[in-house]
Amino acid sequence: MSEPLRVAVIIASVRDGRFGPVIANWFADFARQREGLSIDVIDLIEHDLPHQLSGTPSDEVKAVLAGVSPRLAAADGFIVITPEYNHSFPASLKTLIDWHTTEWHAKPVGFVGYGGLAGGMRAVEQLRQIFAECHTVTVRDTVGFHGPWGQFDEQGTLIDPTQAEAAAKTLLDSLEWWGTALKAKKALAPYGS
Repeated sequence: MSEPLRVAVIIASVRDGRFGPVIANWFADFARQREGLSIDVIDLIEHDLPHQLSGTPSDEVKAVLAGVSPRLAAADGFIVITPEYNHSFPASLKTLIDWHTTEWHAKPVGFVGYGGLAGGMRAVEQLRQIFAECHTVTVRDTVGFHGPWGQFDEQGTLIDPTQAEAAAKTLLDSLEWWGTALKAKKALAPYGS
């Protein structure tokens, strides 16, 4: 059996009272049930990158990058857990994206959105454009939570997991297919050669 596909699950929200960790824990636990995946949860609250980009970052910024950049580089694919703030995604996620380049190249990205009536989908659609510029393949199928706060109990368990688990399975099926295909191709020839 080949080595598992390494998937980084990125928690985008850093706001006080955020709900992202609840959804990320549910998703990561669900994904870990698949034999072919290795899951690494990256919480952006633990990686405070400055919004001002620099070609010569300070030692403090280098230390933050050292905590997250190798994990992004090692990933074969990504799942972004994003809320929708003001019809868009959090600035913390854009900052992470902009501080990195080759770490994203030729890898699939899937999305789990959450929020009010739109369930995070407006944020997801904007992210598709940004990640296309990062040379990724965005997975068509998503998981969306409309008003998620009442869908999980106090322990973070989905009260009715039927629809969300079906959507997560479809998302992971696609991410695994693309991740495996892109990984195999990069083993034959580096991306961009």
